[in-house]
Amino acid sequence: MSVLEANGLRLVRRGAVLLDGISLSLRAGEMVGLIGPNGAGKSTLLRLLAGLAPPDAGGVTLVGQRMEDWTARERAARLGYLPQHFAPHWDWRVSEMLRLGLERALRPVPLPLLAAHFGLGMLMERRWSDLSGGERARVLAAMVLAPDPPVVLADEPEAALDIGQAAALMAQLRGRAVAGAAIVVALHELNLAARWCDRLILLVEGRIELDGTPGEVLVDRTLDEAFGARLERVRMPDGELLVIPTAGLSPG
Repeated sequence: MSVLEANGLRLVRRGAVLLDGISLSLRAGEMVGLIGPNGAGKSTLLRLLAGLAPPDAGGVTLVGQRMEDWTARERAARLGYLPQHFAPHWDWRVSEMLRLGLERALRPVPLPLLAAHFGLGMLMERRWSDLSGGERARVLAAMVLAPDPPVVLADEPEAALDIGQAAALMAQLRGRAVAGAAIVVALHELNLAARWCDRLILLVEGRIELDGTPGEVLVDRTLDEAFGARLERVRMPDGELLVIPTAGLSPG
């Protein structure tokens, strides 16, 4: 069942076309990786899908209802948006930020349980300004996922995390999808996307160039052109496909 749909999204800023004719459908129970080079429009697309900015053309529907028809509170209970950059207005304690997240939950879990789930038990009395980049990323993820929203949009959530923390967060998101949530996560790391996602969408210059399973998208040479690199595909004994950049493409 489709829970989030975009139809013909177009966005122009200062004469530059940032998104052009984007249409996609996100189904319950699937985890979609949004990939593409810097400047492709991944963050911009996620903001439009989250209802944080209006498109110049086209529209977004959430559970069959136009995004603009939901109140902010109704939308927050149904859609979790994990931004790439976040700075709270106040220098909150971690416990206070998690409580803010739980206030949006239809069925809130106990605060200690939420903290333990994200490994934040030792940080509860620390303030935002005292946290490292990785700690902030984990607190923000816990805050956004606390309401257990049926749709989650995450913009490079692994960027500030170490390898183990990134894998743990991706496993969290994957678990939400298995439980029936619809997940879209923008990623730079192609192998991380391949490992955890059911479907990959390649965005290039504001347009969707590829949309398919990891096995379909990662072997397509359009990927090499999009990233301006010569990519080697290696099939592991367990069948998993690894993509390794070997060199830049020659001009022309």
